[in-house]
Amino acid sequence: MKHNILVTGSEGFIGKRLTARLVSEGYEVCAFNRSCGDISSKDNLPFKNIAHVLHLAAKTFVPASWQNPYSFYNTNVMGTANVLEFCRKNGCSLTFVSSYIYGTPKELPVSEKHPVNPGTPYSHSKYMAEELCRFYADNFKVKVTILRPFNIYGPAQNDSFLIPAIIKQALDSSTDTIEVMDLLPRRDFLYVEDFVDALMLTIQDDNYALYNVGAGYSLSVSDVIQTVLDVLNTDKKVISKDVVRENEINDVIADITKIRNELNWQPKHSFNEGIIEIIRSTCLRK
Repeated sequence: MKHNILVTGSEGFIGKRLTARLVSEGYEVCAFNRSCGDISSKDNLPFKNIAHVLHLAAKTFVPASWQNPYSFYNTNVMGTANVLEFCRKNGCSLTFVSSYIYGTPKELPVSEKHPVNPGTPYSHSKYMAEELCRFYADNFKVKVTILRPFNIYGPAQNDSFLIPAIIKQALDSSTDTIEVMDLLPRRDFLYVEDFVDALMLTIQDDNYALYNVGAGYSLSVSDVIQTVLDVLNTDKKVISKDVVRENEINDVIADITKIRNELNWQPKHSFNEGIIEIIRSTCLRK
């Protein structure tokens, strides 16, 4: 039997898939989710004989971080501090899932050496959590791998995110329009199963390491809509409210050279394939 693994955020969009993959590959998995309590409370991590922690538990919806920043700092920073303490006391290694914290790119693609400039309470909370990871690695010898995913998408993602919101409207027979806030922003979209592949590779990583994880190319909101319509072989009028989010970033592309070279990882799914999987899954659930 392989080593025991603790997954925090095990019931989340990524956590469910990661947990299923771990079990399928023979790991003993301990799960921490919302029903277990607050991740920032040390009393809520009573686990024993854990070899590695995959720390996904976090508040993630960027617009909400502007409305209630304290809750993001408490969960994302203090929750990570609690997990790091658990690792320090129990001799566990850690994989921490961060986010895009570079701000507006000075150059594309964005490498791990790009200056950090978090532009939202959410991304700032992730940066602070990264600094905790770095400090514990340097001073307490906790073995930490940090992954900075760009935009993860896939089946069963919450409708508040861009791609499921577009697909929901495209499949809605009661309307002949698709409405979005802004057509112009470009993002690096990574299929969720490809990200799970990257997470699995970090379990055996024995040193402090930091990796960007993305597809390596960007698509605009308009590109996403057109891909969805092409897959469905349909056409709908697209309406843009032309509303620009606070601290909006116009274009993002991940430089994935480092993780490709050091962990032999690269994405397997094209964007078109990912959209097909989401639509198939959505139709099956109806």
